[in-house]
Amino acid sequence: MNHIVTVQDAVTAFADFMEPTDAELEAIEQEMPVIRADIELLDAQIITLDRIPTELDNRRIRRARRRVLAERLILANRTAAATLPGGAA
Repeated sequence: MNHIVTVQDAVTAFADFMEPTDAELEAIEQEMPVIRADIELLDAQIITLDRIPTELDNRRIRRARRRVLAERLILANRTAAATLPGGAA
C-alpha cells in the first residue's frame, strides 16, 4: 500500500524563517508615507482612465505627484542622515 503524504509539512516547515525581521518591518514603517503617497497618486490616475480629465482631476494628480516627491525627498534625507558618519546631515 502506498501512502499519500501531504506537502503541508514541507510548506510550513520554514514558516518561522519567512517572517519579516524587525529591521525589515522598521524599513517598511519608514517607507509608509511614500507608499501612501504613491497610492494616492495611483487613485487620482485611475479615476481619469475612463474619461477626459477635468481641471479638478489634473489638480488632484499634480498635488499627488508633489506629495510623492516630497515624501521621497524626506525619506532620502532621513536615509542619508542615518548613513553619514558622525550623524552629520
